[in-house]
Amino acid sequence: MANSTHTADVIIIGGGLHGCSTAVHLARAGLKAIIVEKDHVGRHASGVNAGGVRRLGRAVPELPLANAALDQWHTIQELVDEDCEFASPGQVKVAETEAELQALSARRNKLLVLGHEHEEIIDRAQLRELVPAVAPHCIGGMWVKGDGHANPFATVQAFKRKALSLGCHILENAPVASLIKQAGIWRVISAQGHMEAPVIVNCAGAWGGGIAAMLGDRAPVEFRALMLMITARLQPFVKPVIGAQGRSLSFKQFGNGTVLIGGAYQGRAEPDRNKTHLDFSGLAANAAAAAAIFPALREARIARCWAGIEGHMPDSIPVIGAGIEEGAFHAFGFSAHGFALSPVVGKVIADLVTTGITDMPIDAFSIGRFH
Repeated sequence: MANSTHTADVIIIGGGLHGCSTAVHLARAGLKAIIVEKDHVGRHASGVNAGGVRRLGRAVPELPLANAALDQWHTIQELVDEDCEFASPGQVKVAETEAELQALSARRNKLLVLGHEHEEIIDRAQLRELVPAVAPHCIGGMWVKGDGHANPFATVQAFKRKALSLGCHILENAPVASLIKQAGIWRVISAQGHMEAPVIVNCAGAWGGGIAAMLGDRAPVEFRALMLMITARLQPFVKPVIGAQGRSLSFKQFGNGTVLIGGAYQGRAEPDRNKTHLDFSGLAANAAAAAAIFPALREARIARCWAGIEGHMPDSIPVIGAGIEEGAFHAFGFSAHGFALSPVVGKVIADLVTTGITDMPIDAFSIGRFH
């Protein structure tokens, strides 16, 4: 197997959600892709994130992508033949003080000037109508209708199955040992064989900076181990996805009663060993923040905690677009908020590969900003 050579129109390095989405969209455009994944599909950020599908609080350059992606999430079954357990109960960012509410209002006013109207300010009464169980001291917040969540594991597996059904070849447990370009052809050597294609796409997530360097580009990616926890089942008390303006907090309650709690608290990543280490003081602070907003959580039992390795960029927005070398493209470094964008990012990369252009504004995501 190690001496075999696989040929395709495109080699995709990284079998996470963005790699699989790119493969699906390339296949729909008539191109054959090979995915080469150092572990297994969805091993890292794609399979262990919070599954948020949101526009609320997005960096302004990401909003066109987020809007287009939300449209695709509402019809996701047409793309991958499965619903990915997508639900859209909306999202609320809670304000506990007047200063926090004023900050949210300032954010909304900034977006209105730019033509974005999706974020709405809500007062105390409207907050309680949407989220009756919220703590009494909370005075309002921001609401985005249509935002929601999906199941990360189900989603990445759905994209994997769809890619395979469309003729994509996936090589797992195949870290890239070398990558060179000769006579216009990219040649990749991995533990599972050699690959050749005129186009290569870097979807290597937190390892994307290393692959970028092999492609002649520079991208300073930081490895982060973002932690999540899930409770035992509770009686239903909240429908929207919840965040907080003054706290590092994001959580949602699923149909089975369990509550997923996150908020960008970090453990420690060992990328060379594929390991993460939890910081239990951070988890305790995260749980306390959730209980302060929702008293119903004060007696909740935590069933499981984990951390996934994410790639974070210095400016907290991803790298999407063409590389310095002809036939090289990037989609990585999503800084812990790439899950929601995956259906449309795959389409953007496929369009760039097949036509050289995209109808989405992606200049802000150029890898050239780090050169």
